[in-house]
Amino acid sequence: MLRSMYSGISAMKNFQTKLDVIGNNIANVNTYGFKKGRTIFKDLVSQQIAGASGPTANRGGVNPKQVGLGMQLAAIDTVHTQGSTQPTGRPLDLAISGDGFFVLGEKNGSTPNPDDLTNLLYTRSGNFYLDAGDNPNNTTNLDNDFRYIVSADGRYLLGTSGRIGIPKSAQSVSIGSDGTVSYVDSTGALRSAGKIQLAKFANNEGLEKVGDNLFRPTANSGNPQTGAPGTNGTGTIVAGTLEMSNVDLAEEFTEMIVAQRGFQANTRIITTSDEILQELVNLKK
Repeated sequence: MLRSMYSGISAMKNFQTKLDVIGNNIANVNTYGFKKGRTIFKDLVSQQIAGASGPTANRGGVNPKQVGLGMQLAAIDTVHTQGSTQPTGRPLDLAISGDGFFVLGEKNGSTPNPDDLTNLLYTRSGNFYLDAGDNPNNTTNLDNDFRYIVSADGRYLLGTSGRIGIPKSAQSVSIGSDGTVSYVDSTGALRSAGKIQLAKFANNEGLEKVGDNLFRPTANSGNPQTGAPGTNGTGTIVAGTLEMSNVDLAEEFTEMIVAQRGFQANTRIITTSDEILQELVNLKK
């Protein structure tokens, strides 16, 4: 069987994967904090027809003769470049200018401390909200009844000292570039509710996407280095804005054309190889 046919098949499969990645990028062009994917190829294996030989006293060296047998996926990268920021004017819409991720978690049911969060995940999507809160002391004093900053799916935003609670009596909320969350209490005094925590990884591209704009650490991402914004190499907070997807539609459509033409060219390799095989079969007639 012709080697070119199998080369064409391997390329068709991998160009299809490239189109899948491009389609996901385009689908998330307006997803806050989304990081685009990129497909990288490499050759599969080469069949040795003749080996190389070194120079002799009478002749020069001879290069090896090899026939490639197709291509394969080298990597599907996640490109963590900064997306553009979109002003919203909403105080709980946050973008990170620079490196770092917001840390989200859930209550740990095995400990009585509600600020001891578990199942920590990481995101660049900064659209946060205030939940209905709780009243652990069962009092009627709104100054002791807190609401907490959460993500769109209810995960708590982690501060440097645990969850960030704001009294229900607070008149307004503001967030500084260093992550300090402030509010005006019922007496009109400005008070601090805590400071947002950011996490930084040695290798952002090693993070695993788990859906819902969230990332999970892996063995190749390194452990998170946490701290306040502007420390440990993390960026600063820009309140009232959201980080947009870093997908470039012009680039994606160009890559789509390249993938489509590459797929078509390899189908032509298969049809041409089939025609040659048909000619060989017809020699019997």
